Amino acid sequence: MDISALNARGLVLVGCGRMGGALLDGWLKNGLEPGAVYVVDPNPRAELSGLGISINGELPKSPAVLVIAVKPQMMAGVLPQLAGYGADTLVLSVAAGVTIAAYEAAFPTSPIVRAMPNTPAAIGQGISAIIGNDKASAADVALAEALLLAVGRVVRLDREDQIDAVTALSGSGPAYVFHLIEAMAAAGVAEGLSPDLSLALARATVAGAGALAVHADEDPAKLRENVTSPGGTTAAGLRELMDPETGLPPLMRRTIAAAAERGRELGK
Repeated sequence: MDISALNARGLVLVGCGRMGGALLDGWLKNGLEPGAVYVVDPNPRAELSGLGISINGELPKSPAVLVIAVKPQMMAGVLPQLAGYGADTLVLSVAAGVTIAAYEAAFPTSPIVRAMPNTPAAIGQGISAIIGNDKASAADVALAEALLLAVGRVVRLDREDQIDAVTALSGSGPAYVFHLIEAMAAAGVAEGLSPDLSLALARATVAGAGALAVHADEDPAKLRENVTSPGGTTAAGLRELMDPETGLPPLMRRTIAAAAERGRELGK
C-alpha cells in the first residue's frame, strides 16, 4: 500500500521522540506530505514546523491514522485526551506493554493495530511485529504494515500475547547487542588492545556478522560452524560461550524471560 494515500485525510502522530521521529522521517521519505501530518508533542523537534507540519495545533476530526508513540507510563494521561476518534480512523500503537484492550476502552469503534518496532528503525533497519484487533480489516493491517515498512521489516503475529516475547527479543534486543559490543571491547582491552582499536573491532565485527546473518541463505548455526575450525581459536572461545550452565544460552534465556515478564507487568 502507498502511504501517500494518507495525504488526503492526514495522519496524527502523538509523541515525536526517538521512535516517533524515526517513523516520521521514514514516512516523509516515502511520500507522506508534511502538510498531512499533525504532531502532538510537548517538546517537538525545532525543524518540524519549518517543514510545514502542524505542531500542537488543531487536529483533524477524522484522520486516516492516529499513531500513538509515547512511553507506556504516559499512556494513562494521553488516551483520555484522544478519545473520540471513530471507525474511520486506524489507531496504530508503538508503545510497549499497553494492550489492545486499553486502546479499545478509549476507541471502542476504531480498528486498532498494536506494533512493536525497535530502535534500528532510526536508520531504516528496524523490524516491527504487528497484531490487529477484531475491528482491524485486512486493509487496516496492510496500512499499518506499510507505515512500518518505511523504517524496516515487518512481521505479523497470530496472537497479542506473543508481543511480550517480541518486545523482549527484538524490541529490547538492540540494547543486548550494544552491551555485547561493550563486553567484547572490554575483553579486547584486557588482552592488550587499545580501547579505541578494541571498540572499532567489536563494532565492525558485530555489524558485519549481523549483516551476514540477515543476508546469507544459511542458518546461523551453519554460519557459526563455517567460522569454527576444529581445535582452533574460535572453538576455544565457543567452549566458554556455549557452555550449557554458564555460557550465553542460559544467560540469554534469563535475559529475555525477565524482559518478557516486565512487558506482561506493564500490561496489567
